[in-house]
Amino acid sequence: MKTIEIDDATDSLGDYASKLGQNLMILNHDGKPIAALVSIKDMDAETVSLSMNPKFISMIEQSRAGYRAEGGISSAEMRHRLAPKTLGRKPKIAPKKGPK
Repeated sequence: MKTIEIDDATDSLGDYASKLGQNLMILNHDGKPIAALVSIKDMDAETVSLSMNPKFISMIEQSRAGYRAEGGISSAEMRHRLAPKTLGRKPKIAPKKGPK
């Protein structure tokens, strides 16, 4: 992580962004953080948006608190519960229709 005072940031935004790599740059004003420059390479816009959405973060925190307090089920168990039930039967496959 690198920090820089906003008044000392004389390069272009593009220059700073191209030098980020996987690092984080904090912009300070009078020693206090005011902004962050973060690489979002290999991320989509929805992921970035959700990761900074206070409502979504609150929902995740509530879910985690509930899990800690009450327990839960594993992802493997959830996949098992949601898997289609065939009851030992093979799924019906419609016969191919050939030319008449």
